[in-house]
Amino acid sequence: MDAMITAGGVPEPGEPLYAYSQGQSKALIDVAGKPMIQWILDALSGARSIKNVLIVGLDGSEGLTCKKRLHYLPNQGSMLGNILGAAHELAAMNPGQEHVLIVSSDIPAINSQMVDWVVDQIKPEDDIVFNVIERSVMETRFPGSNRTYTKLKGIEVCGGDMNAVSLRTILDERSIWQQISDARKNPLKQAALVGFDTLLALLFRRVDIEGAARLASKNLGVNGRGVLCPFAEVGMDVDKDHQLEVVARDLAARSI
Repeated sequence: MDAMITAGGVPEPGEPLYAYSQGQSKALIDVAGKPMIQWILDALSGARSIKNVLIVGLDGSEGLTCKKRLHYLPNQGSMLGNILGAAHELAAMNPGQEHVLIVSSDIPAINSQMVDWVVDQIKPEDDIVFNVIERSVMETRFPGSNRTYTKLKGIEVCGGDMNAVSLRTILDERSIWQQISDARKNPLKQAALVGFDTLLALLFRRVDIEGAARLASKNLGVNGRGVLCPFAEVGMDVDKDHQLEVVARDLAARSI
């Protein structure tokens, strides 16, 4: 399987991480002596399941390294544009593959074992496989990380930032990706895409992970599954300065 790393985000003045990025890509912020994205590349380098790695949002002048074949795609102007552009590149690069792994550049605590675990969860019939992490798992591993949690029946979870999607689902012009893009500035349309029945079920905590995935998949017209991931690192993204400090301490200790 091939992987795309989304690295197009650039913190703006006034945003929490601007002091660390100073106008550069968020992916290049130093974390325990390395650019944040280099930790991702190290994890992908050791993963048996990954062949090609495509970074979208950087140009290759940053001196990054990877043991897998490394490719670059310029920023396409938006997160959805980056995913779509990367999907076209990967489909041309490896026409036979069915799924790609989408990895955010801001989860530097992941390792190769976690990458392979996520890939191993994918079934041929899946359109989207998204990972969620239980609150107790996250708070035990990263106390004080202050994630945002969704309350489901009997469990609270946060989303992961390493997920698999079928290329067919991304590249279909009638796909959910285009619908999301069209609705990105309209909250009512966004809610309608997921389905008001799903939102109400979540609001009243009437569904578990499988039930929520089933409702959303039906409304979106895709075959999606939610997977309870045992690795807090998959959901430990760096959005704020205190999260950067938590991850930097963790990775510095790993390097000793």
